[in-house]
This record gives sequence, structure tokens and C-alpha cells, in this order.
Amino acid sequence: MNTACIYEIMKKMKQTLSYKKLARPTALKGLQAEEEHDPFKILIGTILSARTRDEITTRVVNNLFRKFKKPGELAKADIEEIKAIIHSIGFYNVKAKRIKEVSQLIVERFKGEVPSDIQKLLELPGVGRKTANCVLVYGFNKAAIPVDIHVHRISNRLGLVNTKSPEKTEIELSRILDKKYWLKVNDTFVMYGQNICLPIKPNCKLCKLKEDCKFYHTSVVPFGKNSSLKTSTINTSNN
Repeated sequence: MNTACIYEIMKKMKQTLSYKKLARPTALKGLQAEEEHDPFKILIGTILSARTRDEITTRVVNNLFRKFKKPGELAKADIEEIKAIIHSIGFYNVKAKRIKEVSQLIVERFKGEVPSDIQKLLELPGVGRKTANCVLVYGFNKAAIPVDIHVHRISNRLGLVNTKSPEKTEIELSRILDKKYWLKVNDTFVMYGQNICLPIKPNCKLCKLKEDCKFYHTSVVPFGKNSSLKTSTINTSNN
């Protein structure tokens, strides 16, 4: 597998999404546009988005930033007020504590500015490689490959990689894909994963990639009418 092949794959993904009018922006892409690449808001939005539907994330993030616009404001905020604003998302108690703590460290350790270095981002509590890479891509427009459940699942289904963890998927994609395309990977794969290559009952009928898809030929075709019951067992946990 080489850069040209992956570029063609992303091109076909976009064609399918456009043809079926499914290419709505992801939560992070929408936040990037609305907040003009504000790294702090991308960071907080990514933390809040974990295990939460995009439409809920978007609404909650907008409400939160109407009240608290800067790291210093969120760092000083009353924890109960934060919880009240974000209560409709999953694990809101944990996330409220986390975003307040992250904001405090940004103020104390980084003078109120979100760092643009991945190692420094990883020093923040609860920030793993996916979240850090999202900040680099959507907040700083820096080349990185955020690997979430969609990127991990689709990359393995297509046979681009053969990995057991998102971290390994990131390493392999970084190795085989030209750096100039890294910025496009997350947004394209996430949209495709949310609308076509679903974790359960993937919409293979609409997919323009199925003829070259490892998952389709090994887990869908052999099962015929019952193919929709077959799902991937790939480990998708990350942050």
C-alpha cells in the first residue's frame, strides 16, 4: 500500500459522501470553522466529544464557550456550573473536572496558551495521542493523524494496516502515507465511518471501496444475507 492508493481511497470516500449528500461536517471540523482554529476550544471540544454524538457535542461546546471563552475563565469557573452546562454529554462529572484541570494547567504551566508540541500536549491530564493530534490538526493546522475508532476500524477493514490498537494504526499510517495528506485523514475517515462504514451493519451497498476491501471479502460476502450481522472485533479504545 502506498500514498497514491490511500489518496484514491480518500477520493472515493468523498465522492460517495457527496453523491449521497452525507458529507456534513464532523463536530471538530465544524468547531474549527466556527472558532477560527482556536486550539483551546479544539482541545476542550475533543475532550468533551469522547463517547458523545456529534450533534450533542456541538451544542454543549457552544453553550460552554458562550460562558467561558478563555483558559483563565474556565480555570476559575465553579465546577458545579460547568457540570450544569455540560450535563447532557456522557460522563459529564468526570469531564467537568478534567476540562477545569486542563485549563488550570494551561494557565499555570503554559502561560494561558495551548502548546503546539505533541509531547507537551500529552503532559495534560486525560490527553492521549488522539486528542493531542486533533489539537495539532484542527487547532494548529499541523500535519498529524488523529486515530479515533473510525480511522482505526476503517484502516483495518480496508487492509491498509493490520493493527490491534489506535496507537499502532497511527504509526503505520504515518509510515505509508505522504505527510502532505495527513491533515485530510481524520476528517475524511470519520465522516465515512459515521455514515457508510458503520461499526455494525456497514452500508457496503453504497461503498465504492468494497471490491478492494479486505473486510467485505472475508466478513460480508461469505455470509450472504446474514452479512449485516457480522461486525468487526477490532479494539477501538483510545483518547
